[in-house]
Amino acid sequence: MEQLNRIELRGTVGFVRQQTVNGKMVAHLSVATNYVYKDRNGEPVIETTWHNVTGWEGKGCPDLVKIEKGCKVYVFGRLRGQRYTDAEGIDRYSYDILAYQLNLIEDPTPFQYEFVG
Repeated sequence: MEQLNRIELRGTVGFVRQQTVNGKMVAHLSVATNYVYKDRNGEPVIETTWHNVTGWEGKGCPDLVKIEKGCKVYVFGRLRGQRYTDAEGIDRYSYDILAYQLNLIEDPTPFQYEFVG
């Protein structure tokens, strides 16, 4: 059986930190995606999920210097989990997306939501 670890997002940047590591730029950003549905009473509900994304300068991530808070982005990559021990000695887990492709969405129109349900 072939294994697959692939994530695809289209969302809005909430935070971005750029730095240079070994001569290459790397961007760490948070991306918000929304899932819209109607509750039992028929009222629309927007469920926002924040994703941590890491993108390295290169062929798939050409626009890293242009990314800033509020930008719309397209992310294609894989999920990466990391385990660490916090200050109290408790094992913790964090997940981020390692981007193979990270591009700005130039279209100024806002995302359209379809109500599910």
